[in-house]
Amino acid sequence: MAGKLQAEIAQSKPFESIEAEAMLNIAKTADVIAQSMDAVLKPYGISQTQYNVLRILRGAGSDGLSCRQIGERMIAHDPDVTRLLDRMEKATLITRDRATTDRRVVVTKITATGLKLIDQLDKPLDASLHESLGHINKKKLATLIDLLELIRK
Repeated sequence: MAGKLQAEIAQSKPFESIEAEAMLNIAKTADVIAQSMDAVLKPYGISQTQYNVLRILRGAGSDGLSCRQIGERMIAHDPDVTRLLDRMEKATLITRDRATTDRRVVVTKITATGLKLIDQLDKPLDASLHESLGHINKKKLATLIDLLELIRK
């Protein structure tokens, strides 16, 4: 049974395989959710990637993290984390200082400004996610999570 994506993207012929249809459904759905997140983040002047870094650093606490550790924890791969952090430091959302134990390591920490911003974003982003996914029951969401984790293995 063909899904609805074929009609949504006005594709006249069937998908080459069920795997292709599944992959395109994942990509289309990710784009819909990303657009919803962008609509929330845009008035605050930050990107999804910057939001991700702020979440990571809030979770890291007062110890902060190295650039490498931030890159490893990011949801979407960013090939130039250093440049991203440069922009965020210029916006006073983060600070970077050399580690006292190893001067080769630069430790990044969230500032009070960055913490205030991300705390302000919690409720609007939660509301956006609820709008996107709230109509799906918890059991189906758990199944979706399991399936997505299976794909990433």
